[in-house]
Amino acid sequence: MTDVARPAPLERATRTTPETPGRATSARRRSLAEQSTDLRVAIMRLSRRLRQERTETELSGSQFSTLGWISTEGPLTIGRLAELERVTAPSMNRTVNGLVDAGYATRTASPDDGRKVIVSATEAGESVVLETRRRRDAWLAKRFAALTPADRETLAEATTILRRLTDQ
Repeated sequence: MTDVARPAPLERATRTTPETPGRATSARRRSLAEQSTDLRVAIMRLSRRLRQERTETELSGSQFSTLGWISTEGPLTIGRLAELERVTAPSMNRTVNGLVDAGYATRTASPDDGRKVIVSATEAGESVVLETRRRRDAWLAKRFAALTPADRETLAEATTILRRLTDQ
């Protein structure tokens, strides 16, 4: 048998996904499901990395998120916070209890309805939110600055699209 040189097959851009190790896919022929997976994984990794940039507190992610809502929107009821965080009122009550116990929030009776509780951020709570946001913005801005202007424009457009997705 003689060795006959075969023409090399056309090379295609391939990659593997973390959730499907070893499974190569064509960059041009990826399914909607694969594209969705890639986006989800990238967003989760970025979110996880940004969460690491925070002040040195013992707040859980849900406690910080709740405190962030109060800081941004002003005093809110337990019910409204539960809606915003998409949890039950009893679950939000436990989250708020932790914030109050830590000195980051206060509870007061609603002047309009004594059955309702209004949750406000304390000065310490506001400080934690502002410092954490500052750290996260600084971390992201440093990485953003290293991108090309075209990449920054693409991310600006993607931001608009991602907001639309979250509002659906």
